[in-house]
Amino acid sequence: MSDQSTQPEEKGFFEKVKETIESLWEGTKDTAEDVKEVAEEKFEDIKEKVTAKKATATKKAAATKKAVVKKADEVTAKAKTAAADVKAKAETKAKAITAKVKNEAVTAKKEVADVKAKAASKAKVITAKAKTEATETKKAVAAKTAKAATTVKKKAIASSK
Repeated sequence: MSDQSTQPEEKGFFEKVKETIESLWEGTKDTAEDVKEVAEEKFEDIKEKVTAKKATATKKAAATKKAVVKKADEVTAKAKTAAADVKAKAETKAKAITAKVKNEAVTAKKEVADVKAKAASKAKVITAKAKTEATETKKAVAAKTAKAATTVKKKAIASSK
């Protein structure tokens, strides 16, 4: 039996932000290209109509061409600005999240260090107390053993007489 999950992996925050920025950028580029193509087609249509008319109409077509190109450039500039704004906002948010994570990691490390220090201190106190109690117990047992041995010797001497 496989231990791998059959569900797709969830994407992380930064991957989602990156995909969002890419889709916005692609969308704005496509829109700008579409506007430019429409403007060029419109220009070509106007150019064909103008050639059939007087020279003054040619001047008007040139002005229209400039206006269309200008409009297309304005739309492209707006799209680029919008994409740059979205990207800047995403980067700012990502930096803020990264800083927060770093702060939380530092706090967690400090807490772990405090817990370890407290545990080590407690262990030293317990070890010292255990050694003291063991030493006292050994002395008490040695004293009782010595007293019992003395009593046994006295009884042995008394019974041998």
